[in-house]
Amino acid sequence: MPSMRSTITPAMSARDWSLLLTLSLLWGGSFFFVGVAVQALPPLTIVAVRVGLAAPVLWLAIRALRIPIPRDPRVWAAFVVMGILNNVIPFTLIVWGQTQIASGLASILNATTPLFTVLVAGLLLSDERLSARKGAGVAIGFAGAVVLIGGDALGLADGAPVLAQAAILAASLSYAVAGTFGRRFARLGVAPMVTAAGQVTGSSLVLVPLALLVDQPWTLPAPDLSVVAALVALAVVSTALAYGLYFRILGTAGATNLLLVTFLIPVTANLLGILVLGETLGVEHLVGMALIGLGLAVMDGRPGRWLRGALGRTEAGV
Repeated sequence: MPSMRSTITPAMSARDWSLLLTLSLLWGGSFFFVGVAVQALPPLTIVAVRVGLAAPVLWLAIRALRIPIPRDPRVWAAFVVMGILNNVIPFTLIVWGQTQIASGLASILNATTPLFTVLVAGLLLSDERLSARKGAGVAIGFAGAVVLIGGDALGLADGAPVLAQAAILAASLSYAVAGTFGRRFARLGVAPMVTAAGQVTGSSLVLVPLALLVDQPWTLPAPDLSVVAALVALAVVSTALAYGLYFRILGTAGATNLLLVTFLIPVTANLLGILVLGETLGVEHLVGMALIGLGLAVMDGRPGRWLRGALGRTEAGV
């Protein structure tokens, strides 16, 4: 990847953090929408509808806002590559993997995405080099995700298939490569919403024919209103709007910081369960969230700098 001057900042701004938290909420809510839809529709059809409906919603918004659309064929080819890396490969692998392993184990394996991103971005991007602070922050955050999701959800006692676990890990690696690859769109001056629309359009070109071939959805019973509403919310809120935020954060905070959202999604999913569904808050939730918060703070770096400054002033008698 060519070395170019970048606007990436190692420490995220307050605005970046607010966007990251919003993104985690949108993607955390997707688990609820998928949970409703999967009761009536096969997974591949759900994924195809998700991207296939999100694409026209984004293009309508782009037209309404009069955002310029790139005409360079190389940009459009990059959209297709991004769609394959960020949607087609990981969605397909995760769906297949979850047919054989528990969702808790899949969630923890998916939380390895920032670990892969630190390595991939550190190797390929000059402004996101691997550092001890990044590595420590990601490791602490991953430990928090494991504690938060809980060991009982792993389903390891049943002998989870190795290939299914490898599929989820491969999906996480694909997300990491996608986050690194997607940095080029900001450098090319492509608006985040256009990049989001181009990506889901590229993935739709692959996933929609695949779902038609494999699931033959026209043979399925018509879904009820709750399933249709869940699909619309999944496409519009958790995909169209979420990917608009995704590429905005990617352009300013970088791939490593962006994919910390993988740690925040279990937090928001648990909080939604507690606030909306009346679930109880356990000690493991508090410990897991605290570890994730600590990992994010270590990654951000500012709390450590503030503490060192405070200790320095204390020693100087200020």
